Amino acid sequence: MYKLNQNETPLFDALMEYVDRGTVPFHVPGHKKGEGIEKSFKKFIGENPFKIDVTVFQLVDSLHHPTGPIKKAQELAADAYGADASFFSIHGTSGAIQAMIMSVVGAGDTIIVPRNVHKSITAGIILSGAIPVYMQPELDKKLGIAQGVTPETVEKTLKENPHAKAVLIINPTYYGVATQLQKIAEIVHEYDIPLIVDEAHGPHLAFSEKLPMSAMEAGADLCAQSTHKIIGAMTQGSILHVRTKYVSAARVQQIMNLLHTTSPSYILLASLDTSRKQIALEGEELLEKAIENANYLRAEVNKIEGFYCFGPELVGNPGVFAVDPTKICITCRDLGITGFDLDMILANKYHIQMELSDLYNTLAVGSFGDTRENMDKLIHALQEISEEYKDKNQVKPDFIDIPSIPKQVLIPREAFYAEKESMLLEDSVGEVSGEFLMAYPPGIPVLCPGEVITEEIVNYVSDLKKTGLYVQGTEDPRVEYIKVVR
Repeated sequence: MYKLNQNETPLFDALMEYVDRGTVPFHVPGHKKGEGIEKSFKKFIGENPFKIDVTVFQLVDSLHHPTGPIKKAQELAADAYGADASFFSIHGTSGAIQAMIMSVVGAGDTIIVPRNVHKSITAGIILSGAIPVYMQPELDKKLGIAQGVTPETVEKTLKENPHAKAVLIINPTYYGVATQLQKIAEIVHEYDIPLIVDEAHGPHLAFSEKLPMSAMEAGADLCAQSTHKIIGAMTQGSILHVRTKYVSAARVQQIMNLLHTTSPSYILLASLDTSRKQIALEGEELLEKAIENANYLRAEVNKIEGFYCFGPELVGNPGVFAVDPTKICITCRDLGITGFDLDMILANKYHIQMELSDLYNTLAVGSFGDTRENMDKLIHALQEISEEYKDKNQVKPDFIDIPSIPKQVLIPREAFYAEKESMLLEDSVGEVSGEFLMAYPPGIPVLCPGEVITEEIVNYVSDLKKTGLYVQGTEDPRVEYIKVVR
């Protein structure tokens, strides 16, 4: 299956050699293997992490110019994921996504992206100076969430923008919904341009046939993964994978160097090295357990009045080609409370912390770190919450159709750096927005920087507020004022 020995952990081994040598540290960081760490913090953390919190030197290699154990660790990651080259990111998938975008487009180039992009994608577009063309993802009004972008939408957008230099797809979504990525890759490659994928929520997909197809397997050219989200790397640990004729690995390394700190955390890098070994060798078995636990939780939640957890029954709906069962989206609209309410009740009363919440849902992320005992604690809490709210008959309404995507007169980079002034939203029709405006659900920007504010948008925001839906993104938390370009 693998070309390389996935039992190896070259970077972690190099760090262990440094420790075992009893090396005297006359290098940064200044705590000198933990000797200078504040006592209460050190007592909680323990001594070992500080022993491998080192800086760049020959034994442990350099992330910016890897020739030793980091180079070998990244080669092992590429082998495990079916990439030509892989790059460790210790500034999260946000940084990897920005590097991915900057590797394929530059100033004035057009990039096609979904409308429901993560802010890191917008940041990458701003940094690159590229011009975004937006695709509307499919929407599920009952769940109040955005699903995937369909192949038909991608094809239509490319026909309208044949000059585009790249297409970016989010797959899977935060809620675990995957689109027909293999078909999209075929469409994009017909235009002889790269498909890049925000696969933040899919670092585990390649290691179980019960999960949606991974980006590399589907034919994507580059993908960025949050290795810390589902599998065993530490927070901020992510990987950027490359398998393409459109950009060289050397170019990607150059962009990563531009964005990365010159003092990377070797603790985070070591966790990427060891988590790759774990998922490569034990992934199928560990994910089997995670999927079994998640399906148990889903089935039990669906027995509780007022709650609903979607699953494979959504496959075939627009934008839903496959579903990741490890994402448990608990919809509470029939109970008459918001996802935010449910999130706060679980956190404050039951000390159960969920991943995210929106107006209709709260999301539990399953992994092989879960236990059946903790699943039962969540089920018991939801049963009690149902008993408290089920007879109040306050079902939340469907969300309101979002307005058409407005005209873009400035690229995001120009709008970001332009002088701005604040004015009442109701008086801003015809002005150019200097910031974002988003509605939850479904989490799609109504306005992006550089777009013209329309009367339809102003009325839509007013209607959202009247129905109790959530609007955010502007500097003004009440969304009464908006920053416009002077």
